[in-house]
Amino acid sequence: MSILNMADKASLCEATLWGACVAPHSYCDFAQDWQLGFQDPASPIMEGIVDLHHDIMFFLFIICIFVLYLLVRTVVMFRARAGHNMFNKIVHCKVIEIVWTITPSFILAVMAIPSFALLYSMDEVIDPAITIKAVGHQ
Repeated sequence: MSILNMADKASLCEATLWGACVAPHSYCDFAQDWQLGFQDPASPIMEGIVDLHHDIMFFLFIICIFVLYLLVRTVVMFRARAGHNMFNKIVHCKVIEIVWTITPSFILAVMAIPSFALLYSMDEVIDPAITIKAVGHQ
């Protein structure tokens, strides 16, 4: 009679497979199922891309929260009530229209500066020590 029963043999087999297949890859960076976010960057260019993504997402969340606040405030202030027309001056104000036209263009210009710097650094050509030409025929 065997010392190990079937359940122990199965768990021993699973532990062996885990040790042989999964453990060597546990410290490597590779894409995983349902992974959110980027992998660890392997080059300075990818590190710049990840940093730019994080910076833009930060400002995007701030803008979304601000727009949500303005939307809720507008719905609350302009709800239909009798004799509620005290905000006609705000609706037809040229200064507010100029501000909400110039502000997004300023934000886009501020975001464009680091993205152009990153784009030009990606275009930098490094002279290779060796070139391999592979030709395939089908």
